[in-house]
Amino acid sequence: MNAKDFYSFIACCLNHDTLFDNHKISNIKNIKNGVHLFIFLDTETTGTEKDDRLCQLAYKTETGKIVNQLFKPPLPIAIEPMSIHHITNEMVADKPAFKDSHEYQNLVSLLSGDKNILVAHNAKFDVDMLEKEGIRPKRVICALKLARHMDPEGKIPKYNLQYLRYFLGINVDVTAHDALGDVLVLEKLFERLFAKMSKSIGPAAVENRMMDISSKPVLLSRMYFGKHKGERFRDIPKDYLQWLSGQDDLDEDMRFTVGHYLRYQKDI
Repeated sequence: MNAKDFYSFIACCLNHDTLFDNHKISNIKNIKNGVHLFIFLDTETTGTEKDDRLCQLAYKTETGKIVNQLFKPPLPIAIEPMSIHHITNEMVADKPAFKDSHEYQNLVSLLSGDKNILVAHNAKFDVDMLEKEGIRPKRVICALKLARHMDPEGKIPKYNLQYLRYFLGINVDVTAHDALGDVLVLEKLFERLFAKMSKSIGPAAVENRMMDISSKPVLLSRMYFGKHKGERFRDIPKDYLQWLSGQDDLDEDMRFTVGHYLRYQKDI
């Protein structure tokens, strides 16, 4: 079965897959009994390089409070990200700098202590952006790492937020690549992840387990891009893995996985 046929088969069988069941959850409080408050957060930025900064921030607390604001960054928004999130330099020209805003002080209060947990998709990116502004969350859950971890057979072709939204049939009326829209999709995805993990280890243990998973590299089972897309890593030729290991743009999970299977092939 080639990669295209494999993913078509998985899509057809998705309703029978227990990994991301469409649990009917009206509120995450219905299944959790932890003491922490979840803060679902997303940023839109001037770009993805080391000097780039946020230009939009949105978050929603578990209690329902929503914040969604544009900010004037200290450098112009590049065309590439502008074409994705559609935030122009003219739109932020009269906005306050993030550090000068009420939202900044409120977010510092929410995330500086041990009480609340930041939830983001590809949390490293958003945390890096917050740290550039002097905000250092103490407790973080990454929905991207959770989705990868809870899909050990690699049944889902991609793990970006909007792909998961449509692949898993998450019904929420939002605009993609808008910080608030992404937050609302993230919240619904997280409800499924939380409910699934709760069934296996119990609600009381979920928060700490999710934070533990989020703090470490996740071992991937299948390649999700390139000439070997859809193949199991253990079946990918060593020379390709060696080439891939030399690329600079691999995320933490991919780099960890490539290194693992290079060692695996050396040992067999």
